[in-house]
Amino acid sequence: MLALKVRNLVKSYGNFRALDGVTFEVKRGEIFAFLGPNGAGKTTTVKVLTGVIYHDEGEIEILGYRNPYPKLEVKVKRRIGFVPDEPEVYPYFTGAEFLSFILDIFGKPQDMKERMEELLDAFNVDYLGKMIKDMSHGMKQKLILVSVLMREPEILFLDEPIVGLDVKSAKILKMYLRKLADSGRTIFMNTHVLEIAEKIADEIGIIDNGKMIAQGSIENLRKGEDTSLEDLFLKLTGQDEDVRRLAKELEI
Repeated sequence: MLALKVRNLVKSYGNFRALDGVTFEVKRGEIFAFLGPNGAGKTTTVKVLTGVIYHDEGEIEILGYRNPYPKLEVKVKRRIGFVPDEPEVYPYFTGAEFLSFILDIFGKPQDMKERMEELLDAFNVDYLGKMIKDMSHGMKQKLILVSVLMREPEILFLDEPIVGLDVKSAKILKMYLRKLADSGRTIFMNTHVLEIAEKIADEIGIIDNGKMIAQGSIENLRKGEDTSLEDLFLKLTGQDEDVRRLAKELEI
């Protein structure tokens, strides 16, 4: 069963087409790693899928809702979660006030409060008295992760979730994402860290210049070749020749 279906997605900023006919599918209960060079369209895609911005053309279907934004926005957003690459929210809330606010929105269910306490301990979030504006990027990143993971949404969208995390927190996050996927949740993750995609992703999508250039499991994308995801990514995005040329010039 599909959690997410995207067909011919187009998004332009003036004369620049950030997304140019993007098409892909994501199954329920899988970790989908969305890869691409800087400026390829990854963040634009996730912002469209979470209703942060609206697309110009094409269709999206999320949890059975077809083109849900803006008419069904509240219904969809209660069932999904989004961790952006820049966790800038409510700067004059303390961490405790922010989490209390999220709990209030969802009616303070006991299971959510219990998960929150477990996650706070797991990620070493011991600074809830501090204002968000005074937190480092990594501190804010962990706070936002707790606020979303404690809800265990049906689809979790993550934009560069490992950036700013210490090694322990990154490991815990990877393990928790696997747990969520195994329980039937769906993970859509933008990342530059190919090692993470290679280790935990069930399916990989690659975008370049606003166009989807590949989708499938790592094994399917390799097509029987004994190659790393890094080399495969460079080949598919047309950067392998540049790497060889620069290596030759640098004599490495």
